[in-house]
Amino acid sequence: MGFGEAIRQVFSKYATFSGRARRAEYWWFALFSLLVSIGLQALDIALFGLPQNPGDPPPNLFGALFSLAILLPSLAVWVRRLHDVGRSGWWWLLVFVPVIGWIVLFYWSVRRGDAGPNAYGPDPIAEGGDYGRSNIPSVPRR
Repeated sequence: MGFGEAIRQVFSKYATFSGRARRAEYWWFALFSLLVSIGLQALDIALFGLPQNPGDPPPNLFGALFSLAILLPSLAVWVRRLHDVGRSGWWWLLVFVPVIGWIVLFYWSVRRGDAGPNAYGPDPIAEGGDYGRSNIPSVPRR
């Protein structure tokens, strides 16, 4: 799964909390979110300037609007990623447990998904992914 395909997949399933999301889908979307956020922060600063008083936060109008726009798709892909490693989507609440919760969630997000079907659905790699598949046609055995 490439960058563009992952972004299309996340937005096409923007409110789908069932099923599974493989690592590529999750991490490509995370990179997309980071890059767009950086670009929008630069746009905010270019349009509105830097704060006049030291300690004031920089303007963040477009960044805040983007964050609101991707809140639901981000949560949905996160829940589907947790499903891929056999965890309930409610485990995302660990984000509210400082440090330890973040470490656990990071580990689950980089861990290989369960091979084959699990309680949350079929393996997303096996059902349509081509990672690890050979281009060599199979020859039936006699």
